[in-house]
Amino acid sequence: MSIQELAGQRALVTGATSGIGRAIARSLAASGAEVVVTGRRAELGAETVALIEGDGGRATFVPADLGELDDLERLTDEAGDIAILVNNAGFYPMVPTVALTAAEYQRMYDVNLRSAYFLTAALAPKMGAGSTIINISSTGARLGMEVASGYSGTKGALESMTRAWAVEFGSLGVRSNAICAGLIRTDKLLETFPEEAMQQVSASWPVARPGTPEDIAEVALFLASPRSSYITGTVIVADGGLSIL
Repeated sequence: MSIQELAGQRALVTGATSGIGRAIARSLAASGAEVVVTGRRAELGAETVALIEGDGGRATFVPADLGELDDLERLTDEAGDIAILVNNAGFYPMVPTVALTAAEYQRMYDVNLRSAYFLTAALAPKMGAGSTIINISSTGARLGMEVASGYSGTKGALESMTRAWAVEFGSLGVRSNAICAGLIRTDKLLETFPEEAMQQVSASWPVARPGTPEDIAEVALFLASPRSSYITGTVIVADGGLSIL
């Protein structure tokens, strides 16, 4: 893929201060896009921007708590004209149904679902032909997980909205797709899921390893590029084969 394939395009990546979001932001910038990095933590946002600029790319950081409607509105104003929207921000308390508090449930839906909905509502009508929406889903949307019923519900809804947006905004030339990510080795996940456990769990999968943020970023780059111009309303599963077992 040409290093400047996305030149002249502006991307907004939510939850881009670490993990999958950071990897996607770096990948899009390396292919020529100017990236708006957003998240709650200014120091980590500055790190992401520094990494992108160190690679020769262009990025700016706009701090925002995507669980807050006022921050969402400000973000859409400051982001400017966007051609690539990546709805990646997530909040995922991994607890059984009976242990999830009402406050956690509300924040999970606000961050995982409401933010994607209202960012898309504000930006998609103005994005123009050749633009794309990329939603980051999870295998929780299609597999039963005893400690993730609430989180899985948000991701199932996000996949459904992905298809609806493909129809709704298709006449404007805007494509909408999702990536269903499997077990991805991020610093955040390692806090509760040790490396040894990840390796043991994934050893029997067709691709016998946990994924990396860069694995998901490669799929996002494909979906953002003209090479996927005939793909919309689709969920690409990138889980090492977990969901086919």
